[in-house]
Amino acid sequence: MSAEKPPMELGKGAVNLDKAGFLDVRATSYELEQLRRRPYALTGEVNFIQEEDTRLETTRARLANVLRRHEELKERLSRDSDKMIFERLQKEFEAARAAQTEEISLDGEQWNEGLLATIRERVHMEADRKAMSSQTSIPPDTHFHAKTTYRIKNKQVICCLEGARIGIQYETSFAGEPCEIYHCVLESKSFLEKMTVIEHTVPFFLPIREAENDLLSSSAIKFIDHVGELLQSYVDRREQVRLIKELYGNQIGELFHSLAYNWIEFVLEDFDCKVTVSLRYADLVSVLPSRIRVLAWPVHPLKKILVGDRKGSGAALAQSIPSRLSYAEDALRTMSLPEAYAEIVLNMPRVLQQMFPQLGGA
Repeated sequence: MSAEKPPMELGKGAVNLDKAGFLDVRATSYELEQLRRRPYALTGEVNFIQEEDTRLETTRARLANVLRRHEELKERLSRDSDKMIFERLQKEFEAARAAQTEEISLDGEQWNEGLLATIRERVHMEADRKAMSSQTSIPPDTHFHAKTTYRIKNKQVICCLEGARIGIQYETSFAGEPCEIYHCVLESKSFLEKMTVIEHTVPFFLPIREAENDLLSSSAIKFIDHVGELLQSYVDRREQVRLIKELYGNQIGELFHSLAYNWIEFVLEDFDCKVTVSLRYADLVSVLPSRIRVLAWPVHPLKKILVGDRKGSGAALAQSIPSRLSYAEDALRTMSLPEAYAEIVLNMPRVLQQMFPQLGGA
């Protein structure tokens, strides 16, 4: 027959039971509190991301406003006086071309400093002869009345203009189609003095004055060719952007660029991911970008945060971090912008599905 427990032992047992029950209740209350707080934590994450989106939208709006003002300024700077200069020079070049007795096409080694020196000597001799003939009755010399223009590499035309000036007409093109014509007029006080640019129709955001300071005094040939490269490269970059806007404008949500088109950014939103493309060109004579960044991330990652469990939420947050599209960067590095865009869009669905498998069920 077992001995009965003393009253003190019975009291300890009751206390232990009460304590165990109290701890169990506390644990249950803690779990309930965690469940109650969890939606607020998720809401905090959502609010944080929404605040980030708001700040990004504000930045985009400000950038768009700056670019709009740049376009207005460019329009104001390019009209009136510049257009008057273009029209006057265009008429002068047309008159010189109409009066020509010969056009010589030059390429490769035929276009050299010696030839340009001959052209300079000719325009100064013609100017001196005209100045003398206005004072005396010197009979005309058919040798000096011969008007020769020179076509360089089928892109530039050099004319002898009145007043000992040399005119260069730059003819730009894109995909075999002619684009704008630009002019540059050089002058020197004498055959032995260096030439200077006295007027031009080159866009103000292209550094023709820097090229004049760096090249014209040492090599007029290099200066003339460099200005031609600046103009043709600018037209190439600009027309590439115009073409993708024309062909794929419905897929491009935002597009920004600098005046010289040596910085280009656009956003693709016609996919399950938002894709941003950023292009930087090493210099103003480049037609292919040197710094390329293409990023993609899911358009609606918040849906997965709200409906998933804690582990799923963490995965969704990780998947919302942008991922680089290396295949797109490679295409942009080696192809023109329209060609690269077509290649990128063709492979985009497959690549995004591999990178973000969860999008298939979104």
